[in-house]
Amino acid sequence: MGEFLPDYLIREQAAIGALVVFGVLRVIGAVLAFQRGWRISTVERCFIAAAFIYCLPQLLDLLTHMTSSHVAAAELEGKVAGCAIGLFFAPVVGHKLGYE
Repeated sequence: MGEFLPDYLIREQAAIGALVVFGVLRVIGAVLAFQRGWRISTVERCFIAAAFIYCLPQLLDLLTHMTSSHVAAAELEGKVAGCAIGLFFAPVVGHKLGYE
């Protein structure tokens, strides 16, 4: 299906999906950390590891199939951008809500 969609659409869809998933889960993680007394730096490290695992299939696909990797490259770029934006702005939202 990737050969029928332009790269920018694949990139945008992956970015929005990762942004929503990691943004919302990071705020929920901050709430749970606040309620249970966990350190927020530990939660942040766990979400960075989860973002890496979330992007790992496209990274492996990109590394193993160098010739036909347009879809994997676009999807990896979108996921990395979405995870980075979500994990960067989620602490701001958590702080505004009073959990960080």
